[in-house]
Amino acid sequence: MHNFNPLTRRDFLVRSGLGFGSVALAAMLQQEAQSAQGWAPPNGLPHFAPKAKSVIWLFMIGGTSQYESFDPKPELNKYAGLSVEKTPHAHVLKSPFLGNERIVAADANGQLRNEIFPMQMTYSKYGESGMEICDWWPHVGSCADDLCLIRSMWTEDSNHGAQLQFHTGRHRIDGFFPTIGSWVNYGLGSLNENLPQFVVLGKPVADCCGGVECHRANYLGPQYDGIPLALDPSNPLPFSKPEEGVWQEEQAAQFELMNRLNQLRGEDFPDDRLLAARIRSYELAFRMQSAIPEAIDFAGETEFTQNQYGLNQKETKEFGEQLLVARRLVERGVRFIQVYHGGDGAAGGWDSHSSLKKHHSRLTKEVDQPIGALLKDLKQRGLLDETLVVWATEFGRTPGSQGVDGRDHHPYGFSIWMAGGGVKSGHIHGATDELGFHAVENRHYVTDVHATVMELLGLNPRLLAVPSRKRIAKDYGEPIRDIIA
Repeated sequence: MHNFNPLTRRDFLVRSGLGFGSVALAAMLQQEAQSAQGWAPPNGLPHFAPKAKSVIWLFMIGGTSQYESFDPKPELNKYAGLSVEKTPHAHVLKSPFLGNERIVAADANGQLRNEIFPMQMTYSKYGESGMEICDWWPHVGSCADDLCLIRSMWTEDSNHGAQLQFHTGRHRIDGFFPTIGSWVNYGLGSLNENLPQFVVLGKPVADCCGGVECHRANYLGPQYDGIPLALDPSNPLPFSKPEEGVWQEEQAAQFELMNRLNQLRGEDFPDDRLLAARIRSYELAFRMQSAIPEAIDFAGETEFTQNQYGLNQKETKEFGEQLLVARRLVERGVRFIQVYHGGDGAAGGWDSHSSLKKHHSRLTKEVDQPIGALLKDLKQRGLLDETLVVWATEFGRTPGSQGVDGRDHHPYGFSIWMAGGGVKSGHIHGATDELGFHAVENRHYVTDVHATVMELLGLNPRLLAVPSRKRIAKDYGEPIRDIIA
């Protein structure tokens, strides 16, 4: 005997030809289950007055050297070729901070590398602040008086699981957790109903090191994941396109039918808000089909602006396009834009175990001009004050050499910077020792960066916690109040 299962309205919604819908529906069903337990997600309002509206999060995959970027150390040149024990700084090898490392498996990476390796590029003082920056970064250096440089970061993972750890605050062996972009998406309401709140640009982290979990929401629900965009105006969001052969008019008719069904149900159950929420998620996918291509179309940008970002040069074109899109998305109200650089399907392009001078000089050529252009463009448009730009990498590199001309992974002390969005400008916070080995002054674990971002956006992360998901103190971090203007 054949069992006939009638098509339910829920099944109809899932099968209605909108690829984005199944993900959104799963998220809505999770919310429904939570609401049944007497708990609801945040209402989308900040907990206190924010200083920033949006975040552009620039992440260099692989581990950018602090010495060849934002924490030059002349002692490396002075003692080049000597072992650390033969310098006045031998105490760094006996520091209690070495105990912070959590090794997953012993391998050839993350060694201390004892023979001092000199800096591979000169450095200069930039801006009125006199901020010392490697000369591979002249465009970023020209914005020194807008930077808030943090030279005292540390993390636990000496291998590239640190990429995941930088985004979730948790070591890879702890599992997967919501990322900083997802928490922001979860906590704040939309500024543009036609665009996603959390957008991802660039080739992401490889599976070895966290993969797409570096921009996912985990237990918060898939509606808070980062949405990857391709910089192709004709097909920027493939999974939201209708099935081949389905015209926009047909989709409009589907929405009309769904709205009619919703109205019928509403007559009998006027308090049923869940179905309306589901429908809105489909409508967002429909609206994005026109809003996203417009956001990534440069036709309205001047030649000067496009050249400023480096779109006229082979080396800078790809990253320049991504940062120009990031600015356009901020203008249109996207809350969190995560931009990856160095994704190569493995540990990351910045992972310079050998030929550091060759690789870092090429990589900085790709990103320096576009980043400088982004900061100047935001500032001249009056957007920098309300947009927090974060530049980060998962860890630094060793003061000692690996092989002939490289540096190994180094989680004990490294640099990041922020700009705009309520942070102090032309400011340096924290310090490493004379060899750049350990963060020794105003030390900050990676979740202090998360807490600072949340603080500037007007969010208290403890008020966002999900009752069934226990978070430990380290997950929350502490805002770096000394850098807040």
